[in-house]
Amino acid sequence: MTDNAREIFRAAYENRYTWDDNFPGYIADIQIQQGEEVYTGKVRINSDLSVEVTGIEDEKVRESVYNQMRDLITHRKRSSFEKAHGKNEFYLGEKDATGAVEIGVEGDAMGSNYKVRGQQICQVNRVMGPVAFTINTQDSLDTGEGYISTKYNAVFRNPNTDELRGKSEFEETYENVDGYYLPTREVVYSIDEGGKKTTTEFSFDKIELLEHATV
Repeated sequence: MTDNAREIFRAAYENRYTWDDNFPGYIADIQIQQGEEVYTGKVRINSDLSVEVTGIEDEKVRESVYNQMRDLITHRKRSSFEKAHGKNEFYLGEKDATGAVEIGVEGDAMGSNYKVRGQQICQVNRVMGPVAFTINTQDSLDTGEGYISTKYNAVFRNPNTDELRGKSEFEETYENVDGYYLPTREVVYSIDEGGKKTTTEFSFDKIELLEHATV
């Protein structure tokens, strides 16, 4: 059962779409809209996946864009299964009504566990410091070289009391730019623990790989 759980999770992990070792990085114009507020600037993702945000004077907005870009590209970083999970032990849990099977993990520092449906990781549960979160994938894009989650939600709770700390829903759009799938739009619908709702839209234009760009 342990070996079977490992192979199920490995197949789904290796089916994620990631950028290859030749990824050159890219630049893009960005527009951020939250309510009536609109900001514009530029983002640059370097080949080492470091992020640069320029042209946005508001420090809080600039930091928000930086963090959002970091979150987006973290999932495109390629890392071997052995490097990421080689020391972990896996075991099978229950199968739910949708056919997703629980994959428990021993040895993970953040207490992670997952659900896998087909060859896709459809749920991630994890604890980071004072926050426990669950991410559920609702839709994905099949690139032919792996899948990208394009619609998902994240629920944040107090790990000790299970009290709701907030919830966000994400919708993302990707396009193939000279052989690499890059984000063109992301909408984030958020509800904080006080019930306040915000909608933030990130739109990307004039996307160019760095090897083709004049910078």
